[in-house]
Amino acid sequence: MTRHRILSLFLLTILIPITAVLFHNYSAFSPVFRARFSSQMASTATRKSPVIVVGAGLAGLSASYSAIQSGASVRLLERAAKPGGNSIKASSGINGAPTRFQNVEKYGVDKSFWDDTARSAGTRLNSAGVGSVARKQREELITVLTERSEGAIEFLDGLGVDLSVVAQLGGHSLPRTHRGGGKTPPGAAIVTTLLGKLKEMGVGRFELVTDAEVTRLLTTDNNEVGSKATVKVTGVEYKNRQDGSTHLLHGPVVFTTGGFAGDTHGLLAKYRPDLDGLPSTNDHRPGAHTILSDVGAKLVDMDAVQIHPTGFVDPASPENPLKFLAAEMLRGEGGILLHKGKRVINELQTREKVSNALMVLPRQQNEGSLRQWDVELLLDPGATEAAAGHVGFYLWKGLLQKKKISELDEATRETLREYAAVVAGEREDELGRRAFGHWRLTEGDVVKGEEEVCIGRVTPITHFTMGGAVFNTRAQILTVELGEEQEGKEIEGLWGAGEITGGLHGDNRLGGSSLLECVVFGRIAGEEAAKYQGY
Repeated sequence: MTRHRILSLFLLTILIPITAVLFHNYSAFSPVFRARFSSQMASTATRKSPVIVVGAGLAGLSASYSAIQSGASVRLLERAAKPGGNSIKASSGINGAPTRFQNVEKYGVDKSFWDDTARSAGTRLNSAGVGSVARKQREELITVLTERSEGAIEFLDGLGVDLSVVAQLGGHSLPRTHRGGGKTPPGAAIVTTLLGKLKEMGVGRFELVTDAEVTRLLTTDNNEVGSKATVKVTGVEYKNRQDGSTHLLHGPVVFTTGGFAGDTHGLLAKYRPDLDGLPSTNDHRPGAHTILSDVGAKLVDMDAVQIHPTGFVDPASPENPLKFLAAEMLRGEGGILLHKGKRVINELQTREKVSNALMVLPRQQNEGSLRQWDVELLLDPGATEAAAGHVGFYLWKGLLQKKKISELDEATRETLREYAAVVAGEREDELGRRAFGHWRLTEGDVVKGEEEVCIGRVTPITHFTMGGAVFNTRAQILTVELGEEQEGKEIEGLWGAGEITGGLHGDNRLGGSSLLECVVFGRIAGEEAAKYQGY
């Protein structure tokens, strides 16, 4: 036996028992040592298996931020050339209650958000035919959404997002929809701020990959001892849309790919063929729901498609099927809707009710295959100033025009005189509107005719899909129908957040709750995925 072999054996006889003692007494070491050791082990695991987030809208960004905060690394895959999705277009704001920005002196502490959300959910939650289990599951989702809404606002406020302006939208019993006071719409403000923070805090642990279209989820049969889930997601396959190359990426998956309102000839045609021909606020792209159902996920409420009552009809291209949203905030701040000069509905009803009221009106018949209506949105000087950031953009795009009251037709001027009297408290509104935003036009102003109003043509459009994958309060995607026992029916390694999920909103989503669900359930999904990795 050589000298080197003898030395090696001697060292092993000493080091092995010492190592055993060290690890046996790991808990006895100082917290600093344990933290460093754990950090090094976690860092190694992170490099090997990142949390994979699919979709770079607000839900995906929120999930990414939460996962990184929890210690994981993140690979964010976005099929478009730029991040933001439809979230970056959101223009009305994000709900939250109670928050420090709400006017407690005027309205009291906001305790009605849950009730408003449950009422808006309609028959899918409230009808006698809804089973007790399904009702309980829907109510639990609503509870998480509303109870964590204050925290969502605080989270964004802490990142530096301005949310100091609070408006009342349709279906809400008081103002709770937050946005900033500047010219940047709330969706863009939130998305760009969060993306910037991710790049700052995630150096070495965050990577955004654009033009990356996920084509399938990687799975394996779950044979782990004690596991009730039969399927385990282990990663994704995605295609580079630029060069067509295919890649495999391994790790737990958070799915945040959005809805299917723009999938006109695909999922929308399958579940709501009656909506064929309606323009949309969403880009025309296929929904990703089948990727989830291919691994056993159940879908719910897929026929529940929200028609937003007000998408701008661009005078320069009225037949363009892709419309700019006329933000609900415009009505919340005082705007009114007119058909041939007359109001037809309380503008602060739910989106469903306002849309239905407009869609029974005679349609325009001379605009190709599009189904459009001839409705006008009018803002007085007070509403125009309150929504200045939005209005400036719409004026620049030619979607709104300024006109003196004297230039309007007699039917419109008569409506303005009547409405001004309602706002002044001289008469009740026959349509039931009781909140008037910042409307300040008086009957005398209308008679003089010198004040300017902003006016533009709008039409109902497909906007949001309430249906999606069945999920639970931990944002886990499930393999059972809503209303069935959910315990142990989650797909291991898979979470979802945002418009890709279903069961939360029921028949109708309250304005301002889409951004909210992205933040609330996105943060939950990211945290759960990181926890799954052992952080």
